[in-house]
Amino acid sequence: MAAHIAISMKPKNNNSSSNNCCSNGYSSDVSNGSDNSPSPPPSPPKPRLTRTLSQCRRRLRSKTKSFVRRENLGSGLSFRRNLRYLLLLLLLYVSGLLMCVGPFSGLLGYATVPGSVYRSYENFQRLWDDIRFDNSSALQLSSVWKYKRRVKVQKPCPNSTARNHFSMYRTSMMEPPGSSGYLVVDANGGLNQQRSAICNAVAVAGLLNAILVIPRFELNSVWRDPSQFGDIYDEDHFIDNLKGYVNVVRELPEALMERYDRNLSNIPNFRVQAWATVNYYLGVVLPVLRDQGVIRIAPFANRLTMNVPSHIQLLRCIANYKALKFSPPISSLAEKLVNRMIERSSMTGGKYVSVHLRFEQDMVAFSCCVYDGGEAEKFNMDSFREKGWKGKFKRKDRVIVPALNRVEGKCPLTPVEVGLMLSGMGFDNTTSIYIASGKIYQAEKHLAPLRKMFPLLYTKESLATPEELAPFEGYSSRLAALDYTVSLLSEVFVTTQGGNFPHFLMGHRRFLFSGHAKTIKPDKRKLVVLLQDMGISWNAFKEEMKVMLTESDRKGMMVPRVKKFNRKTSIYTYPLPECACLQSSNNSTFRLTDSANVLDYRHELQDSKQSSYISGIR
Repeated sequence: MAAHIAISMKPKNNNSSSNNCCSNGYSSDVSNGSDNSPSPPPSPPKPRLTRTLSQCRRRLRSKTKSFVRRENLGSGLSFRRNLRYLLLLLLLYVSGLLMCVGPFSGLLGYATVPGSVYRSYENFQRLWDDIRFDNSSALQLSSVWKYKRRVKVQKPCPNSTARNHFSMYRTSMMEPPGSSGYLVVDANGGLNQQRSAICNAVAVAGLLNAILVIPRFELNSVWRDPSQFGDIYDEDHFIDNLKGYVNVVRELPEALMERYDRNLSNIPNFRVQAWATVNYYLGVVLPVLRDQGVIRIAPFANRLTMNVPSHIQLLRCIANYKALKFSPPISSLAEKLVNRMIERSSMTGGKYVSVHLRFEQDMVAFSCCVYDGGEAEKFNMDSFREKGWKGKFKRKDRVIVPALNRVEGKCPLTPVEVGLMLSGMGFDNTTSIYIASGKIYQAEKHLAPLRKMFPLLYTKESLATPEELAPFEGYSSRLAALDYTVSLLSEVFVTTQGGNFPHFLMGHRRFLFSGHAKTIKPDKRKLVVLLQDMGISWNAFKEEMKVMLTESDRKGMMVPRVKKFNRKTSIYTYPLPECACLQSSNNSTFRLTDSANVLDYRHELQDSKQSSYISGIR
């Protein structure tokens, strides 16, 4: 019985804890009875609680890290896989372009993409008899433009009102009396890129309440024109017309000049980001200007956003349309050229067409387009590109597909293409045409078909005498200023390629012609397809060109919707509505002239704003 009791008695449990997460399931109880009592194998030593928790945490962290590594590895593999697919798709796309519109399309038997091959001269030869014997009525220059804007009566902004408004703004901003300092800018680029920099400099000077030093012109490696501000614009006229808005001086005070050894280039250059905002100028530039008393910004092209307060936008308008007037030598010869174009346009009532033809050798080379010159043309263009841009077009990351450039409308129009387009629109061989251009690439060859369609073809070289042009030779910006003025006063302006020249000119014409640009801007993507079609009839081509002219007419009178501080278009191309108030006071802006030819022209056009500008260019 004692043995039975000894066996059946429950031994004492020495472990009071039942929360051991690492237990192996064996009991540690021992009998208090006979030594012969059976007992389980001894239990391993029990670890302490703190060590057990740390081991669990380490295991948990290791599992988490391994999970993260697996996730990162998975996402990395996924990214590499997607990148591989993206590169493959890009390669297939480029390969497709090369096969369809590239040099291999003919070898592989693929049909060329419409518009990718230059065949305009062949089409001209095929259609020449139809053009020559076309008996349909010609388009009258006096009735080219059908669309009319409902011109709202603008509130005039005479000098006193505008200046008072500007003074009130400065008072409301609690600006200290006097100026914040002197602003020095370097304008770079060609004629109209420099014009943009000048107008922006006037706006920035007004914004910062700074005194503007007459802008300096950088010598451009492409244009190579050493002209300075006074060689192209009338400095006195510029300074006088900005009085009350922005103070302009010809040079810095003597004390500041001495500080910088009489060299403006010694002034530390303040690098301003492109399209800088008003807040940037007020928060970053203005404190430096006040601290140093002078600031220099170079280069200054596109260094101010289009979204500025209305009174700052007004400064751009005043600078562009009132203060900037070409210098007397340029204005004098430009007026002679305009009058001579009027005299040679007697069959069309003194009205003429101007064409901005960008078919100079540098433009043809830069476009990387292929025309009909064969291997000789290719060798010539490759050599010119290497000389002018030194390996830029041979970089491994640069893919050049001439056929694709043509399909996308990036190729400059040739003279024969311009002639076919104008003939199709209805202009006949009595139309006088002024060509605004530099030296045409292979001029004798390319201008010959255009002369056949339009015998009354003129340039500044044919209108002026060699003696008159001699002072302008070697100065591309001064020659461009002559083209600008003659094109500005034409009844129809034709732009064939983008750039600052047509954009500024279209805006200036909108300002002069009650908001209508009176500009033909062809749809080149559509035009190249039509000019490659060797089966198109002359009548079918004419119908397409009349639609294109109507579209240019409609777009020429468009005025963008401008919300407060939300202008998405250039004010130099679309000056309305901000510059509209200047139109009402435009007659008082320019001096009148007694020139008989200009008076006749004014009477013919019956447009006071245009005629007043003619007198103003003197």
